[in-house]
Amino acid sequence: MRRLASFLLGLMTLPALAQMPTAEQIQMLQNLTPEQRQMLLDQLGAGAQGSQAKSSAKSAEGQSPEAERQKTNAQASAEIAQSLAREAALKGEDTVIVSVGFPEPQVKPATQEGQPPLIIDPTKDWDPLEKEKLAKTIERIRAKNPYRLNRVGELLMPGFAPMLLAGLSEEQAALRLSAEPGLNRLIVKVTRLPLERQGPAGLKPFGYDLFKDDSVSTFAPVTDVPVPAEYVVGPGDEFVVQLYGNQNRTLRLTVDRDGRVNFPELGPISVAGQRFRGVQATLEERVAKQMIGVTASVSMGDIRAIRVFVLGEAMRPGTYTVSGLATITSALYAAGGVKPIGSLRDVQLKRQGAVVRRMDLYDLLLRGDTRDDARLLPGDVIFIPPVGPTVSVDGEVHRPAIYELKGTPSAADVIALAGGLTPEADPRTASLTRLDAAKRRVVVNVDLAAAVGRAQPVGNGDDLRVPRLRPTLDSGVTVAGHVYQPGAVAYRDGLRLSDIIPSIDDLKPNADTHYVLIRRELPPDRRIVVLSADLAAALRAPGSDADVVLMPRDRLTVFDLESGREAVITPLLDELKLQSSAARPTESVRVDGAVKVKGIYPLEQNMRVADLVRAGGGLDDSAYPSGAELTRFRVVGNVRETETIDIDLEAALRGDAAANLPLQPFDILVVKETPEWREQEVVRIEGEVQFPGEYPIRRGESLRSVLERAGGLTRFAAPRAAVFTRDSLREREQVQMDQLTERLQVNLATAALRAANMNQTGASTALSVGQSLLTQLRAARAVGRLVIDLPSAIAATQGSPDDIVLQDGDRLLVPKQRQEVTVLGEVQNSTSHFYKPGLSRDDYISLSGGVTRQADENRVYVVRADGSVVARSSNRWFSRDAQVRMEPGDTVVVPLDTERLPRLPLWQAVTQILYNVAVSVAAVNSF
Repeated sequence: MRRLASFLLGLMTLPALAQMPTAEQIQMLQNLTPEQRQMLLDQLGAGAQGSQAKSSAKSAEGQSPEAERQKTNAQASAEIAQSLAREAALKGEDTVIVSVGFPEPQVKPATQEGQPPLIIDPTKDWDPLEKEKLAKTIERIRAKNPYRLNRVGELLMPGFAPMLLAGLSEEQAALRLSAEPGLNRLIVKVTRLPLERQGPAGLKPFGYDLFKDDSVSTFAPVTDVPVPAEYVVGPGDEFVVQLYGNQNRTLRLTVDRDGRVNFPELGPISVAGQRFRGVQATLEERVAKQMIGVTASVSMGDIRAIRVFVLGEAMRPGTYTVSGLATITSALYAAGGVKPIGSLRDVQLKRQGAVVRRMDLYDLLLRGDTRDDARLLPGDVIFIPPVGPTVSVDGEVHRPAIYELKGTPSAADVIALAGGLTPEADPRTASLTRLDAAKRRVVVNVDLAAAVGRAQPVGNGDDLRVPRLRPTLDSGVTVAGHVYQPGAVAYRDGLRLSDIIPSIDDLKPNADTHYVLIRRELPPDRRIVVLSADLAAALRAPGSDADVVLMPRDRLTVFDLESGREAVITPLLDELKLQSSAARPTESVRVDGAVKVKGIYPLEQNMRVADLVRAGGGLDDSAYPSGAELTRFRVVGNVRETETIDIDLEAALRGDAAANLPLQPFDILVVKETPEWREQEVVRIEGEVQFPGEYPIRRGESLRSVLERAGGLTRFAAPRAAVFTRDSLREREQVQMDQLTERLQVNLATAALRAANMNQTGASTALSVGQSLLTQLRAARAVGRLVIDLPSAIAATQGSPDDIVLQDGDRLLVPKQRQEVTVLGEVQNSTSHFYKPGLSRDDYISLSGGVTRQADENRVYVVRADGSVVARSSNRWFSRDAQVRMEPGDTVVVPLDTERLPRLPLWQAVTQILYNVAVSVAAVNSF
């Protein structure tokens, strides 16, 4: 079964790829068992024959079982291949994408090493005028994508005659298009889009899938149920006779072709043509009379197979051998069901040329009525006539489909066939599209809510559509935003804001209770206006003017104080802008400055300065209460002029009419910030001070002042080794390092290309070193160290050059007294040594094993404990520069000699930055 499943999966994907089964897949199919092959055919919709297939000639062929099996497998393979080809083929009204373009340039590898590949442009020698014409053709075809084939499967492209593509695969369709004179030099590709049709075009005839997919198994005849009493006995039926009494045995008697059963001790008994109940009574009575002391119990054994005809518009018309208990639906199942052009409402059962039963499959499908599903007799004919009149039902019904009509139904009858109306249906606005006597397509309004509309006659080809109700809320108020129970609320006359939100407890935490936005549609033209309400004031005084009276369709939005309001305000402003004009400009105003929520807000009727401040979430902590500025734009003549008005904000918020000015469209209110207002600035003092920690500072305060507040230095402090960092300096340094990283990466790429073209010796070593430097530079992070002389800063007077003015985020680290000297860079052993007076720079380098071969002996420098650098050039290693006076905490840096490698810009700068960052990080991390 796992093998079958994988094979099924492979075949089921073939239609999407428009391919035929491979030889390997066909061989696998031929090796399947009959049950597995039947399952595969059912899955692919190729039909099932088996015991219910046509059998008129198969049993008479006289072939061996193996030959019969091979023939069946070959037929099954052919059916599957045909089914896959049908699935992959284009059909009428399919949607396709037609991709057209010039041939792509061809790339040929170079003939010799080191040469670039050869690029060949197929259009290079084309006539420029022809190429321009083809470019316009490509643009015209692409602009009309996607295309929809017409009902007969023709593709209509601009500038070309209709091209029939029905029955072709995507590849074949592309070849067909490429044969057109205007497309034969271009690359053409056709892709079918698996779109599902919607609306009337997507409707399918009702009931024809009854005998397809998994549902067909419900119509297979069963043989393990009690035989009905009215069953007519015929040749091939078997009776099971159980004798008990003087004899205890079981007989199995088969009706022969003469219609008799041969009963031991009783002889032949004619039973053909009789009902089972009569035969049962006759046998039991004969045994009781003729066999003394014996009683019989008669039941049916195997049921005979009968041959019937399924003709007309069946999927596979022909002769079928079915069970003696088979009914009309069983025979239809054997024939694969009814074609879409066949009738489901007039399936006829004919016997000896006369119609003995008519079956309406709608009764079975819609009401479960099986009264007309008669049992079959040998030689019966099930005839399916062509489909009768049809009507399409679309829209808000439970089963949109195409229904076959019977008699002269009304619109109400058709709606009943479609399962009735959905709750969202608008029965008053239904429409009926039909062809009138002059073959013109006309629309008739049908009011399904009225008796006259329900009685509207419906004819062949009509299209009944039931629209959906409007999604608008006709009578109600909507609440949205920062509330626990958003949604629609019933409207009544006199409804107020406090009736909708009766308590602050109905709001989520941090809701803005002073600005509730109300969107309102005014009749009769549904013009939009905006107003707001102070919910806190409304709850304090229910029924007052602050408690706004609401109208139907009002939409209330409660904002929160933490997030922005653009998601609600911006669409509302767009609506106001669409309905604006020169005589009635867009009703919007803006608030900026020291308010909690800056932005543009809808202009309300009679809106004033205090209302705009309330819309902006109120004043910020930094707001200057006595000052605001209102900017107003006016059109004087043909010129727009700007007017600035000073606002006494305190008076306006108190309600002073002189200060609380009414607003006009496009007004901008700027709430000023209190002078010298800033967020509290903090610095951090760490290390050897009496009271380390964070200290808030006033604007312009110096380091000397903060150290005095911190109690000064301890007796173990090393002030000359202090580390001072600044956030703004660190950010600038990091930007410069990032820029240097990008430049170094570009230079490395250029050097690698140059080395590859010129076969430079030693280039791989240089590039390896460069990549290592690039990796280190990317990982390095700026420290933002500022070199200071802490003893001078402590002794400085206010305003002197040594007086350090602090900024927010500054950090001072005062280390303990140092006793070591560190050696970094191109030495044999980068380490720290115990400080010994009298040792020179060269002495400490010697203690680290001396320099390496990559060292730049002429650029050795010393980084003092305070971050300053002592660097002197010399032509010899053992010069007087080697006698630089060393101090505890100093760091000797021996840089890389970049001149020993192929020259690459920035290497010297990069190595120096890395060494300096390492020294600074080590100093900071030592705390």
